[in-house]
Amino acid sequence: MSHLKLFAATLKWHGIKLLEKHDIARKVFFHGQRYVSSGISEPFLSGSNFSYVEEMYYAWLENPKSVHKSWDLFFRNANAGQVYDPHLPDQLERKASFLQSHGLAQTPGKAEKLVEDHLAVQSLIRAYQIRGHHVAQLDPLGILDADLDSFVPSDLITTIDKLGFYGLHESDLDKVFQLPTTTFIGGSETSLSLREIIKRLENTYCQHIGLEFMFINDVEQCQWIRQKFETPGVMKFTNEEKRTLLARLVRSMRFEDFLARKWSSEKRFGLEGCEVMIPALKTIIDKSSEMGIEYVIMGMPHRGRLNVLANVIRKELEQIFCQFDPKLEAADEGSGDVKYHLGMYHERINRATNKKITLSLMANPSHLEAVDPVVQGKTKAEQFYRGDMAGKKVMSILLHGDAAFAGQGVVYETFHLSDLPSYTTNGTIHVVVNNQIGFTTDPRMARSSPYPTDVARVVNAPIFHVNADDPEAVMYVCSVAAEWRNTFNKDVVVDLVCYRRRGHNEMDEPMFTQPLMYKQIHKQVPVLKKYADKLIADGTVTLQEFEEEIAKYDRICEEAYTRSKDNKILHIKHWLDSPWPGFFNVDGEPKSMSCPPTGISEDLLTHIGNVASSVPVKDFKIHAGLSRILRARLEMTKNRVVDWALAEYMAFGSFLKEGIHVRLSGQDVERGTFSHRHHVLHDQEVDKRTCVPMNHLWEQQAPYTVCNSSLSEYGVLGFELGFAMASPNALVCWEAQFGDFHNTAQCIIDQFISSGQAKWVRHNGIVLLLPHGMEGMGPEHSSARPERFLQMSNDDSDAYPEFTEQFEVSQLYECNWIVVNCSTPANYFHVLRRQILLPFRKPLIILTPKSLLRHPEAKSSFDEMVSGTTFQRVIPENGLAAHTPHEVRRVIFCTGKVYYDLVKERKSQDLEKQVAITRLEQISPFPFDLLKEELEKYPGADLVWCQEEHKNSGYYDYVKPRFRTIVNHTRPIWYVGREPAAAAATGNKNTHLVSLRRFLDTAFNLEAFEGKTF
Repeated sequence: MSHLKLFAATLKWHGIKLLEKHDIARKVFFHGQRYVSSGISEPFLSGSNFSYVEEMYYAWLENPKSVHKSWDLFFRNANAGQVYDPHLPDQLERKASFLQSHGLAQTPGKAEKLVEDHLAVQSLIRAYQIRGHHVAQLDPLGILDADLDSFVPSDLITTIDKLGFYGLHESDLDKVFQLPTTTFIGGSETSLSLREIIKRLENTYCQHIGLEFMFINDVEQCQWIRQKFETPGVMKFTNEEKRTLLARLVRSMRFEDFLARKWSSEKRFGLEGCEVMIPALKTIIDKSSEMGIEYVIMGMPHRGRLNVLANVIRKELEQIFCQFDPKLEAADEGSGDVKYHLGMYHERINRATNKKITLSLMANPSHLEAVDPVVQGKTKAEQFYRGDMAGKKVMSILLHGDAAFAGQGVVYETFHLSDLPSYTTNGTIHVVVNNQIGFTTDPRMARSSPYPTDVARVVNAPIFHVNADDPEAVMYVCSVAAEWRNTFNKDVVVDLVCYRRRGHNEMDEPMFTQPLMYKQIHKQVPVLKKYADKLIADGTVTLQEFEEEIAKYDRICEEAYTRSKDNKILHIKHWLDSPWPGFFNVDGEPKSMSCPPTGISEDLLTHIGNVASSVPVKDFKIHAGLSRILRARLEMTKNRVVDWALAEYMAFGSFLKEGIHVRLSGQDVERGTFSHRHHVLHDQEVDKRTCVPMNHLWEQQAPYTVCNSSLSEYGVLGFELGFAMASPNALVCWEAQFGDFHNTAQCIIDQFISSGQAKWVRHNGIVLLLPHGMEGMGPEHSSARPERFLQMSNDDSDAYPEFTEQFEVSQLYECNWIVVNCSTPANYFHVLRRQILLPFRKPLIILTPKSLLRHPEAKSSFDEMVSGTTFQRVIPENGLAAHTPHEVRRVIFCTGKVYYDLVKERKSQDLEKQVAITRLEQISPFPFDLLKEELEKYPGADLVWCQEEHKNSGYYDYVKPRFRTIVNHTRPIWYVGREPAAAAATGNKNTHLVSLRRFLDTAFNLEAFEGKTF
């Protein structure tokens, strides 16, 4: 207590000086006849009482809210030198009588002790608010601490002797203390005995709810939480609410019991041990609907997913049950996925509020937490299209497992998007199903943080831990969480501390690794029985009513099971999580199988070029270097020419006129990694003043969103994928800083983008812009690893296709994604335009240039972009060699930047008649038809594939068998390029140039392959 004594002593000196300074005694204390006193005999301002006033005044100076409002008014009037307030005598008399009731009116020592004791009580209250969760009874099994720290904080009064920490004693327990404004445990009372204070603090912070919120740096938010949980009697439920909760628990538990009885040997990842999750989610949705939410988008892992689909989303039970039938045939829509990965979209009336609610549960892979940013992206898009900038109509709920929430880095990445302007969803409710185990791994081996939820602290999200065997506590916490999100538009975490009644799945034996835990679990009374017994005992329901509720739901399940036997074919489209009404026909097929020309009028090109070259805001000073760039753009527009940046501008701008939203996201995309884009202009004299010329093209246009992202690939690419999922009528692009870095997001690429349609019948038109090119910049700034995208392409290298009138579009429809490497700005323009004009959506992977951004030859004329022009999948030789094809001795096929190296070398060796160079712009799906024409044009020529990448990367392994299929294995396709290597590129500039020289020499050595066997 020495620190408290020092504080009081210091305070006394300052307080006297301050009181003297303001002449409080004359102006306020003695301003009325009843307060006039002859000096020392004055009862209220005797030395001891004066010390207490000092203490209050000093506390008030630091924080006016830290003292009672009567003191606040008193000191404000005194400071302002205001005249006598008629209410003050009564207030002061109450203060005086309070002091006298403690026998302190004349005793300086006792007054000092009173001050110290009040400070001690404030510290004690704060200790419970900060650390009470450490001793809360959170584990339903009663064998583990919910946090990994087993110590009991020394400043919590867990035993009487701990009062000594505060300089208090057992004899102080019945003393009455004034409560500070930072607590609500008093309710309508402003003072309580110490015994009652401790009792109420323990009831609030140390029972079945553990609160972590005192790290939040916003006083209003902390006060809001304190009021919600500390106010006496706040957690009371009506009998009707209790019966509803019981009915929801019945459905949750009996659903799992039904599956266990019917399919005892099937994996289903049941919810047993955390059945309370179903009523918890329904409570969140009910409360959110009450507060105006119309659309809830959810993401969750596999555990409990079928139960959520059945009892929260309300998927037809027969549709779920039929999936357990091993004879169920899959429709031909795709390869499908296991039942506990599938999603769902459903509109219904919320029974609690009688309002319409739309629920979407996103399909996801087994890769835990990977769906988190996808859900956030879709939520952001739905808010954007509804104009719901504050998130009052659309919200997201993310469910997590304890081990994954702590272990998966994408959780952290997703949290860090939560408050970024172009990524915020205005608050997400996170529900952690805390089984206190990860597969077979104990928490102590699974994380270093005390709780699995500690990652949420980085964004000041309050964390509510709750014992999942106390359903009423869970419901209250979930209701508060929903209210928090819709009040403050910030994330919140509900940690359901529960257990897993079975193993990781129903076939797994947990006793191998957690014998003691599972001995306790086998003895554990299910939460439904516990709660039903409680309600029956207090007369809320009768045993008969409870049994009837069970029988009613069992009957529903049995009837659905009977109907499920009629289902012979599984249609994955019935499990679609993101439908696009009106985009496809009623069967889910494209309305046509054609694509119109992708060119636009010259007037449109000129207009966009002029705006791209201007600053459409008055009195806006731009950087001198940027002025030169804009002048160069204007000159190109006048000359009817575009470079890469201007071609992109033309494509984006044309969509905006057509009402198509364009969103470009990624690291440094506003300026562009290579300082070529400059879509956001910055005023050089006014801080943070910006201008986006693209949003000034027309008075009536779609908005353009360009946003620098956080330094994340996994999280941000997942977010953009989700954004693209919401509507087909938007061009959503994610650009990697360098293409090399996309592999940090490999999970999103492999599990969602490449295979999403096959698994979940989910179309997506996201565009990946991946800067790629061997330019001596080292192994991490050279390669977007095109071989990986090509390896995952689903077109058959050995199947010779049938060429029809609709071959080009049909081939695109059959593929899982499109991979292109454009060599001209015009083709880049067209492939972006084609992405939206197609009657379906496919992911588009574009290997974008670096040095070509400023290459003098890498420019295109307006003639290649005007109305009637289209994307060229193959750009054939159009020089001298094309006019005398029978004299051509070698045809070099290539893609991307290496074309310009080859053309330069061919000219220097004067081989323009002997060597033809054909560019493959669309690599996958492979343009069999156009390349067949090229091969037939040069029947006597060597066929060479030339690439700048190493042989074991790049495109060769993909194109070789397909070329061979075209020629029916009658002609070889020789390789020219760099040798195989473990690293994507060299870090030595000289080595880079030497290897370039070597393969260029080989490419134009017309005898290089003579006598060699393919």
